[in-house]
Amino acid sequence: MNVLPVAAGDPAPRFVQRCTTRWGHYSFDMAAGRYSILFFFPSTLDPCAARALSVMRARAAQQADGAVVFFGVSADSADETRIPVVTGGESIRFFRDADRRVHDLYGIGVGQCFWVVVDPMLRVCLSMPDAPGVAARVLDHVMRLPPVQDGPVPALMLPAVLEPAFCHVLMDYYHTHESRPSAVLTRGADGKPVNIIDSGFKSRRDCLLRDGDLVRQLQARIIRRVVPEITRVFQCTVTRMDRMVLGRYDAAEGGCFGPHRDNTVPGAAHRLFAISITLNDDYGGGELSFPEFSSRGLRPPAGGAVVFSCALLHAVRPVTQGVRYACLPFAFNEASMAAAREASAPLTG
Repeated sequence: MNVLPVAAGDPAPRFVQRCTTRWGHYSFDMAAGRYSILFFFPSTLDPCAARALSVMRARAAQQADGAVVFFGVSADSADETRIPVVTGGESIRFFRDADRRVHDLYGIGVGQCFWVVVDPMLRVCLSMPDAPGVAARVLDHVMRLPPVQDGPVPALMLPAVLEPAFCHVLMDYYHTHESRPSAVLTRGADGKPVNIIDSGFKSRRDCLLRDGDLVRQLQARIIRRVVPEITRVFQCTVTRMDRMVLGRYDAAEGGCFGPHRDNTVPGAAHRLFAISITLNDDYGGGELSFPEFSSRGLRPPAGGAVVFSCALLHAVRPVTQGVRYACLPFAFNEASMAAAREASAPLTG
């Protein structure tokens, strides 16, 4: 637990807590890419909290663009019945923090009403106790903040990882073998990994590359053309690859993948780098974006790759025309495997 509340410049503590989402929980990791306003309070029955929440709700209802996300953090177990689950279009999400997990992480004392503003990179940019008039001042301050930065993205763009003929071989393989809707790997209520289908969040069909000769050819190209660049730029040696998957994002099916990270769930924690190789370029939309860093999208040419840390929040924007094909392996090493096994031991033991 923090002795003092978080302050401007601190990394915002990340957590998963019970919440008023339809899933029953929320990972604060997913709030990146936008400004977040967190209001900590002891109970909705507290007069100061009720006043501040009224101001917060009114302002949240005006924010239709999603550039700011609002969170209430209640320490009262009785608020479970006072604050219902919201199934969609919510302007404020409420964390059910009766165990004070989030309060303690942020250093918020018992009985306090407190404001914390977090920037798109999940860094604290303002923190202050509540008082008459503070709610309006905090919200006005956030509305004056600059938009999400449009800076450099810490990712590699590598052309010519796969030659055109080999791209066509992989696309032909996709068309002649079984494909299935791609699931979202997420965390279940028990904390263990679970695959779910949510076409509004992720619309893609996957074909597992099972041909041993093709797998070896693909791995040879990645080892020769991508792995040395990972070592040089990120100063990390990767020695293994997994999940040789060919993916298809179809405009007719709303092909997309919402903001996510690739290594936050047990079963995926060993992943170090994602290697997104584009196989064709005759499509519209479908750019890879990194909302923590920039509003710009990245689109490598056919045969080119975007290589990035699995810890980065990223998304695939909707394909607006045609079909985008991609090869989507992950790279890791023995050390990351060992660390993932150690971290998952309490869940499996």
